[in-house]
Amino acid sequence: MDFIERTIEVAMENVKEGGRPFACLIVKDGKVLVEAANQVAQSHDPTAHAEILAIQKGSQLLKSEHFEGCEFYILAHPCPMCLAAMYYCSPKRVIFITTREEYSEYYVDHRKYFTLQNFYEEICMPWKQRALPMVHNPNPRAIDVYKLWKEVNES
Repeated sequence: MDFIERTIEVAMENVKEGGRPFACLIVKDGKVLVEAANQVAQSHDPTAHAEILAIQKGSQLLKSEHFEGCEFYILAHPCPMCLAAMYYCSPKRVIFITTREEYSEYYVDHRKYFTLQNFYEEICMPWKQRALPMVHNPNPRAIDVYKLWKEVNES
């Protein structure tokens, strides 16, 4: 299975169902342990990010809060909340498909106390300098998820 393509498909399906353009797969021993899509729009829960939901499901399946040997495939570079949660569960590595800069033309999520840009400036360290190994593995199809989100939400 191509985990990057599957991550894009899960996000695309979520957008088609009225959700936001984000998804997460947790892979262990070369097999998908968990798939999750962002459910913030559907649940009205601001913490229902794909990574958080995947971690919740994965911890039940693993019967552990430690995700040793697991890889996270996520559609976008994680927000600080999801990044912190991934630090807590300590996966082998995180593979993200798009950067904020790549999708910002199509998706923006400003909040009362931050904009997408300054949120990361306040909290972020460059991803290449983190202790948590991260790999940017781009795929041009991933941007189609954000284009679809914009198209669906312009009407």
